[in-house]
Formats: sequence, C-alpha cells, structure tokens
Amino acid sequence: MKKIILSTVAILTVIATLVTSSEKILAADDTIKIGVFEPLTGENGGGGSQEVDGIKYANKVYPEVLGKKVELVIVDNKSDKAEASIAATRLVEKDKVVAIIGSYGSGVSIAAGDIFKNAKVPAMGASCTNPMVTEGNEFYFRACFLDPFQGTVLANYAFGQGVKKAAVITQMGDDYSTGLGSFFSREFEKLGGQVVSKSEFQTNEQDFNSILTNAKAAGAEVIFAPSSIATAGLIIKQARALGITGLIMGGDTWENESIIAVAGTAAEGVVISTFFDENNSAATAEAKKFVPGFKEFLNGKDQVIPAVSALGYDSYIVILDAIKRAGSTDGEAIRKALVETKNLEGVTGSFQFDENGDAQKDFAVIKVIKDGKFQYLSSQSIAK
Repeated sequence: MKKIILSTVAILTVIATLVTSSEKILAADDTIKIGVFEPLTGENGGGGSQEVDGIKYANKVYPEVLGKKVELVIVDNKSDKAEASIAATRLVEKDKVVAIIGSYGSGVSIAAGDIFKNAKVPAMGASCTNPMVTEGNEFYFRACFLDPFQGTVLANYAFGQGVKKAAVITQMGDDYSTGLGSFFSREFEKLGGQVVSKSEFQTNEQDFNSILTNAKAAGAEVIFAPSSIATAGLIIKQARALGITGLIMGGDTWENESIIAVAGTAAEGVVISTFFDENNSAATAEAKKFVPGFKEFLNGKDQVIPAVSALGYDSYIVILDAIKRAGSTDGEAIRKALVETKNLEGVTGSFQFDENGDAQKDFAVIKVIKDGKFQYLSSQSIAK
C-alpha cells in the first residue's frame, strides 16, 4: 500500500509539473516582446530616460496587438558603444524580442546595427539622427529627421540672424556630435558664412575655457556645440562667464531641463532645434490626445514635453502598426510591413519611409530658452 501511495504522489507531481510548464508556454504565447534599447545611465542617460517615458506611455495606451499583450523588455546600453553591443545581443538572443525601439544616441545605434540586421529583427530608431544608423541596413528604420537636414536648418537660422562667423565645438568620437557639426559647418559656409574656429573635446570633459577663449579670440558671433546633455550646461555657463555674448546654439539633444538647471540664467537666449512642440496649432489628432495624457502620465516630471518622448511614443505605434498589418511576429514580415507604411499618423507627423528606412520628414522646430523654459520660436521646413 505504501508503494502505491508513493507512486500516486509521484504521478500527481509529474502532472502538476506538466500543467505548470504548459501554463508558462501559454503565457509566453500570449505575449509579444518588444525590446527597448536605450541609455538609462551614462552621458546620454537623461535623454534616453525621456525617450523611454514616451515608449512606456505608448504601451499603456496601446497594450495589445494581434490579440496579445505587448511586453517591453528594457535594456540599458549605458551610452557606450561596447555596452551597446552587449545589450543588443541580449535582446535578440536571450530575450527573443520581435522588434526593437532605440536608441537615443547615434553612436550606440550604429554599434548595434549589424546585430539587429544579422538576427533579422527590425529596429526603429526614435531620435538617432546620424545618416549612418540606417545606411546599408534594411532592418533599421528611424522616426526622426536626419542631421544633414538639422544642420541645414540651424545654419540657416544662424545666418538669418545676421551672424557671419561661427565657432563649432564637437565631442571627439561621438558620431552624432561630429556629424551634426560637420553638416552645420558645410551649410553655414555655403550660405556665405565663415567657420572661424573648430574644436573637439574628450568625453567627460569639464573645462571648456580654453576652447571658448579661442572661439572668442577668433571673433565668433555664434557658438554651435552639438554635444550631450552632460556637457551642454557647462559649455553655456563657461561661455557666458568669459564674456561671450553672442548666440549659442545646440541640436536636439539640448532639449532637456537639466541643462537649464546647470547653466542657470546663462542659458537665457540659447537656441536649439527639435522635433516637436506641444503647442503646435497644426498638431495631429494623435498629438492632441497625447499631450494631456502624457502630462498626466509624467505627473509633473517635466514642465514641457520633450520631443524625444513624442518620438519614442511614435516609434512604438509605428512598430505596432507594422506587426498588425504583417499579421505575424516574424522579423522579415514586420520589416516588409514597415517598408509599406503609408501616411500613418503619429504625434510628430505622418509616417512613411524612404529607401533607406528613414522617415520622410522635412520639418523642424526652433526653440529658445526664455524665462528659464524652452519656448517655441519658429518652424523650419527646407527643401532637401
């Protein structure tokens, strides 16, 4: 009798194990995993966190596709190219995500590109603006405008203010910074301006006095420094402390309130370009829903909605739309659906992609820091 009881217990244990395993399989089958490849730490951690906020909110608004729950698998690429490769590999090999959103920062996006391509997992860059992100990679797409356009917009704005001499300050080894600096310089000189000072600084640099002193001595009337959030406030503050009174400009990465916190009143008058303005009277229907909903979601975290949050949100809904139209989680099927995207309305505009996988956008917002806040200044649309 004892043996029979033991055998019964063993059988019940096996059955329970099989049921539990079956439940796990069913649970996995009822979930679609989308990777979120972003810097949450390092010099771009501030911007990456803002982008993730937009993605998380989109997941809250649109939690399902193909009748299944969408699970976000968030990894930190630490603003570092080597770490980016590790994080990207984890997403495609361990986490088995069907698509990826990210990253804030062109350098880490470029570093992960071949990993996504080889795994045939489509990726949607939200705000990585360097052309190299999508070049030669049929599995990488992007939701934002590119740096050649952004550089053109900023150069035209500066030249339009009567500025004829520029200093360009870039971060050594950073694809975004060096690329945008180059595009600005090219267009500024094409317009008839002169780049009188070109300087580079190392990652984690704290002292810009020597670079700024040289720019001042060269007679620069505008300082263009497409740098990370971590260095922007320091550059602005030290420039004003040296008596530089001319125009100071940055790219989309400068739209972060921490810059104002570091630079203080020295930030007044600084001009940036960005992707979105929450007060745009010609906003899309999606934007009109997004603005109040996202502000409630942030619960006072930001005074003004960061453009990269809007792009993170858009990247999510573009990926979801592609999965829905593909009717599948197969990487090739999703990629094909992304290619075929036509006039999909998002927060930052409508979406369709060119032969490189880049969103066809030719619209930028110019903002100025005034009264301690980023405020709308103008919109720029320049024929490519």
